[in-house]
Amino acid sequence: MTPDSDPAIKLRLDLRQRAGGHWRVFARSAALALVLLLLACTPRPLGRALQRDALAGGVGESVRVLELYPGVTATIVAPAHLDPRKRVDLILCALPNGNSTAETMGRKFVEGVGWRFDIQHIGAQTRALRARGLSQAIVAYLEADTRSWPEWRRKHGYERANARIVSMVDQLRAAIGSPSQLAVTLTGHSGGGSLAFGFIDGQDALPAWLKRIAFLDGNYSFEYRHGEKIVKWLRRNPDNTLVVIAYDDRNIMLDGKKVVSDSGGTWRASSRMMNYLREPFTFAADTLGEFLRYRAPQVEILLHPNPDNRILHTALIGEMNGYLHALLVRRPEYERGDPVLKMPRAYGQFIEADVSLPSAAPPDIPVRAADALSGSAFIASLAGLSRDEREAAIRRELFAGNVPSFLRVLRSVEVTAAGTDGVKHTITYEVMPDYLAIGSDADFVRMPMNPYTAQDFCDAFGFVLPTRKMANDIWAAATVHVDPRPLTKEREAPLTFLQHHRIIEEQLAGTGRGAFVAGIKKDVVVTNKLLERPQRVAIFGWHFPNGQPIQPLYTGHVDWYVDYSHGIRPVRRWMRVNGIRRPFEAILNDSLLVHLLSDEGTIAVPRYAK
Repeated sequence: MTPDSDPAIKLRLDLRQRAGGHWRVFARSAALALVLLLLACTPRPLGRALQRDALAGGVGESVRVLELYPGVTATIVAPAHLDPRKRVDLILCALPNGNSTAETMGRKFVEGVGWRFDIQHIGAQTRALRARGLSQAIVAYLEADTRSWPEWRRKHGYERANARIVSMVDQLRAAIGSPSQLAVTLTGHSGGGSLAFGFIDGQDALPAWLKRIAFLDGNYSFEYRHGEKIVKWLRRNPDNTLVVIAYDDRNIMLDGKKVVSDSGGTWRASSRMMNYLREPFTFAADTLGEFLRYRAPQVEILLHPNPDNRILHTALIGEMNGYLHALLVRRPEYERGDPVLKMPRAYGQFIEADVSLPSAAPPDIPVRAADALSGSAFIASLAGLSRDEREAAIRRELFAGNVPSFLRVLRSVEVTAAGTDGVKHTITYEVMPDYLAIGSDADFVRMPMNPYTAQDFCDAFGFVLPTRKMANDIWAAATVHVDPRPLTKEREAPLTFLQHHRIIEEQLAGTGRGAFVAGIKKDVVVTNKLLERPQRVAIFGWHFPNGQPIQPLYTGHVDWYVDYSHGIRPVRRWMRVNGIRRPFEAILNDSLLVHLLSDEGTIAVPRYAK
């Protein structure tokens, strides 16, 4: 067992360390004001996405909290004013086990405030980083609802979790406007290192825009397969940098027992790293203060020998300025000066009096590129592709923001129904006015796709797929209804997708673009029947103008089956019940309120997942 794998042990370790006297309380007043900013949901480039005047006077920081995936948030903290023409440093900081984002950011310690707020101070260290030359440093704090990235990856299945991590990083780059001069740092303390390894495992090669990887006593899971990708990445660009900070944890005891196994811990993981890297790189060994230092032109590994057998897991990062050092290594101005990897804290003047965060919001669908494919051109591009290749192409266009602008203006659906308590309750949720499409306002195609592609889009941008009842309620709320026009030939062919789209456009002639439309497709829905028949797709609807659906709830098709009649109606995940904001999944599992969304009772698995 390692501290990385058990949050309870981590908590006890940190408490022991605190009791041991390795923590100091700063009484200095904060020099900078933390400005809270919740940005609007319309897509914006960098210059507008993260720049706003300080709301409380002075120049401070903008803060935006994104829900990248159900249960996963990214808190983006940027300078209040950014110059999109200059280099932007995006620091992806995966949280350690047991810590919240606010605790990881840190605040001035006073009696009554939890001690976790005074151990890392990534917020203050980032401000110190800006003062040392990285003036356009943005930090994104990545938090999972499990409070443990190793547990999150295990819970979701490693292969799927790794792919999701890669996707979430892409979402973050898009959220800040994908500046042309973007340098990304991937870092994490403790269990946060698991996210970094998930990012490495989730793709064949590390991307060119990744410039630095920094493991802050978090490289527990290093294996040689990671080393192979890291070496290729380092060799690709001489500016790419790997930094590792760890300490000798082999003999740390808790309640008379060793905390790490005879093969676990970051000291042994760092040894594995060194063994692997010694073949492609030549290291020079020396010391840096209390640390043993091993340096190659692009690599710095710092190991604290821990002769007193102390618990240094968090002290390395906060007390000894480990985060600040890891982000400054190999920068010329820093290398010429006095290193900060030592006590005391080098960022005390940047610690703020308090920390508070806005509510989470879904990421914006990226701005559609000027040269993006039109709908008809996209259909033409699918010629000759396999089923899987077609789905990959659809996903690529959706995630790149190739979605008509009129679909981004959502419509409200309001439903009132009696709960199991006999009291009437009202729910309000937002939906796209039409079915999900690819292309421009002038040339788009309503695009059928398999449920996993649809679910990935929904997960990425804060949507869900409807239930059967919701499909009925959406139809009732729509302002435009047309007769279904079924087709019978080559139902699964992309050209038939286009043919059916054009039929719908003829039916809607004279209707303003963006009208709230229904009765034109069968909805891909979530249902309990998918528990009875897994690896299927559930479809329902295609209503006549009298409200009767052509298609009863049906799970007869295998999950990869897609035909021209299938439509995706994204619904905002966060809804309001009696004015109170609640997520879709919570309502579907609330026996009192579930009747607002479902005519099947509670729905245990309200999403598609392989």
